[in-house]
Amino acid sequence: MIGYVAVGLLGLLSLSIPVGIVLFLLGFGIDQFFSSFPLIKGLGNMVWSSSNSATLVAIPFFVLLGEILVRSGVAARTYSALDKWVSWLPGGLVHANVATATMFSATSGSSVATAATVATVAMPQAERLGYDPKLFSGAIAAGGTLGIMIPPSINLIVYGFLTQSSIPQLFLAGLIPGLGLALAFIIMTALICMARPHLGGERRVFPLKEMVGALAHLLPIILLFTVIIGSIYNGWATPTEAAAVGVGGALVIALFFGGVSVSMLGESILGTVKVTSMIMLIVIGASFLNFTLASAGLGRELDAFLTGLGLSPLGMIMVIVLIYIVLGFFIETLSLMVVTIPIIVPIVVELGYDPIWFGILMIVLIEMALITPPVGLNLYVVQGARKSGHLNEVMLGSVPYCLMMLAMAMALIAFPQIALFLPEALR
Repeated sequence: MIGYVAVGLLGLLSLSIPVGIVLFLLGFGIDQFFSSFPLIKGLGNMVWSSSNSATLVAIPFFVLLGEILVRSGVAARTYSALDKWVSWLPGGLVHANVATATMFSATSGSSVATAATVATVAMPQAERLGYDPKLFSGAIAAGGTLGIMIPPSINLIVYGFLTQSSIPQLFLAGLIPGLGLALAFIIMTALICMARPHLGGERRVFPLKEMVGALAHLLPIILLFTVIIGSIYNGWATPTEAAAVGVGGALVIALFFGGVSVSMLGESILGTVKVTSMIMLIVIGASFLNFTLASAGLGRELDAFLTGLGLSPLGMIMVIVLIYIVLGFFIETLSLMVVTIPIIVPIVVELGYDPIWFGILMIVLIEMALITPPVGLNLYVVQGARKSGHLNEVMLGSVPYCLMMLAMAMALIAFPQIALFLPEALR
């Protein structure tokens, strides 16, 4: 049955059918051909139970928060400010791409939204200053992936919802790996540009007065992140309530910079409805698919397959990592998460691993999927913001950063405390 499901999934996706619909179609197919019970009769209850959760209300709030910051012009001001602080490094403005993506990851919760934000404001600068298009666009695509690692992350919220794990603990666990990846991207960029200086463009040094003045555009984002995360960890608000507070904070920031208008609010709300609808369709469709897969015995089949390999727990984890890397080439990231979590996570827990740790490892592997063809969403988002050039340039530019993500995954396996240190210290 595993083979039939995999072929059906890839075949339907190749027809450009929306992912959420594909998940429902696979569920219907499994019900018809592999189940002796009429599972479709449970569809109504499954749709209701998978969407009737206060935890999921945080998703539209975090999406709206990001939409407000982008459409009010706060993103462009943040990018300009970070340019003044990091462009003296080998690689120049490329570091501003990573730094801006890191800051917006700490508020938007979405990788695609982060990549789109940075690409929109950065690409004109690349063409004007003569940067290598491959490295410049690759850094944006990779930096955008941090949106699902650095809290607050929509994907971590979904993982916590599906595994009944503590979302605040997941947010804490993602902080050090997320910031570590951002630092690794900056180091990788500097090393590449030290070896081949022509790729990084001109290194620019700004007067100290300008650098200090630019902090005025960075402090509101830092304050917003502190309010959101601080309210969660201090027990003042749930993740959902903190997301609502974040939306209010984003509106205050936008008002301060004069970026609020009726049209901006309308566009932000419309964008939020589109993104949230897509996410919820995938979550509900995946819940129904997982219900049919479990009822048809796929979980037992996969468990028996992995157990039959006779590997040690570490060997099993390496096989699971390989499975995610391969599936990441073909399946959209959120879909990959919600389809595999109910099957893989119980096996991982049975092996004795911490589900919080595995959630962070999974997110790193999902990040890789965002910048690997043919389904890497961030590649297409960045290419869409470019006025010329081929998608291959973005793909090639992402390769060094993809290797850094693989190195982070191996580091998490070798040293689990990278993810578990903060949750255990503050528990």
